[in-house]
Amino acid sequence: MTTIYGLKNCDTCKKATKWLDRFNVAYTFVDYRDNTPTPETLIEWGSNAGGLEALINKSSTTWRQLPDNRKGAATDAEWKLLLREYPQLIRRPVVITDDGEFSQGFSDNGFKKRFNID
Repeated sequence: MTTIYGLKNCDTCKKATKWLDRFNVAYTFVDYRDNTPTPETLIEWGSNAGGLEALINKSSTTWRQLPDNRKGAATDAEWKLLLREYPQLIRRPVVITDDGEFSQGFSDNGFKKRFNID
């Protein structure tokens, strides 16, 4: 089964779950405001994304409202702390399939390719 991590009120997450419903792809949705990712999960996602900083949605309102000193994290520990404190900064949705494949974001064509749907 596929697990979708995101926020209940996120439009992109809603589009992704509607797409999965439309193509009958079984999934579980995890809201990471209610279930903040563990430090180990963040490290795993970061390694799949190319670093913890790559997980961050820098065009989000939350990012723009952060003080400048919080935006300049220099270490993985600082990025991890920031993501644990503000899980809404994680680019959405995070998609993990049973085979452990990781991706972030949603697009119709991207999901078609990801889930082998013509």
